Amino acid sequence: MTAPANGPMTGPILVAETLLRGFGGKTVLLHMPAPAVPNDEGEQLGLATPQFQDVPLYPVVFRRLRAKTGTANTPNEAAYELLGSASAVASAAGSLGLEAADVLFAQAAGVVVDDMLLGITWVTAAEARGTPYLYRLGLRGAVKDFI
Repeated sequence: MTAPANGPMTGPILVAETLLRGFGGKTVLLHMPAPAVPNDEGEQLGLATPQFQDVPLYPVVFRRLRAKTGTANTPNEAAYELLGSASAVASAAGSLGLEAADVLFAQAAGVVVDDMLLGITWVTAAEARGTPYLYRLGLRGAVKDFI
């Protein structure tokens, strides 16, 4: 198991990792914008096609929420929840040179689950003594549906 970048693994983080693995932990991909290429004139002018990279998150548990959400434009839109370990999120953020999970999720273009790109609608963290041990992400519909 990997320890978070800011220190050793704490008890709640270890328990969260164990539970997520035990409940069928799977790997999903955070769909992140690729870093800009310096001195590329096409990119500086906005002519280049945006590039993305997928960053794996493991272990996570993905589930459909019981209640369906929707609006007049998209009735019965499916809503999902993703539970991910804080150590996996810290590892993903560290691999991209980011210091905080908030920045990681704010920059993400979505989450790829079973070849389906879902948009992130909300993020919360479960904490023990001020240290996050689990992140909950609200996901819905394909990204193309609400861009």
